[in-house]
Amino acid sequence: GLQRLNPLTKLVISLFLIVLALVLPSMWSGYVVFLLGVVPLALWGGIMRPLWSALWKLVLPFAISMFVIQGLFWTDGTPVASLGPLSLKAEGLVFATTITGRLLAIMGSFLLFSLGTPPDDLMISLEERGVPNSVTYIILSTIQLVPGLQVRAGKIRDAQRARGLETEGNIFQRMRSMLPLVEPLVLGSIIDVDERAIALEARGFSSDTQKTFFRTVEDRRWEQILRWVLLIICVILILLRIFWPLINRFVGGSG
Repeated sequence: GLQRLNPLTKLVISLFLIVLALVLPSMWSGYVVFLLGVVPLALWGGIMRPLWSALWKLVLPFAISMFVIQGLFWTDGTPVASLGPLSLKAEGLVFATTITGRLLAIMGSFLLFSLGTPPDDLMISLEERGVPNSVTYIILSTIQLVPGLQVRAGKIRDAQRARGLETEGNIFQRMRSMLPLVEPLVLGSIIDVDERAIALEARGFSSDTQKTFFRTVEDRRWEQILRWVLLIICVILILLRIFWPLINRFVGGSG
């Protein structure tokens, strides 16, 4: 499945999907990349359920606000429907549709990589290729940041709920219940960083000696070729996106 691929292969695939969603000109490009790229790979890796659950929480609030703000307050747009003194503008809806699709593809690609890649495998793959320990640690910490905060926030919420904190009800009650969670979440995260730094130093993190691993991460020849092909395609697509107006102007001027 997806988990058997080399972490660098999954990283390049995610990058390729993100580039596709950003450079393709259609407003539906993000949705196409998500449906034809992210979804099949997530199903192949058996991570569709957690991926969709995370996307639903991340993208839906953004999409609602985007459609409301851009649809109602787009300047000098073409009205398509009226809501009292306000009207939905066609250009605003098109812009919101495009941005939401791209965000769906970008977040889906990032989650596809983070959910389908064991952190240890990524660390080994990067260090085998000479990436400094500090850079490897920053990458792994970034990937694990949100899931770690979610787990810690869930534990703090359960502890506060056991002490009688009301976390259900209307939106004002929920917002009020968030305040007792912020301080222990921030302080706990700071303490966790300090403890992790001590543990890493105890294991020789900053040592310059050659490190060895109990196991190796397989990197098959066809995966190496696939990575280079996808990276070359990414570069070509980005260059076409940048210089396409100049090409059109040159071709139009020649004609």
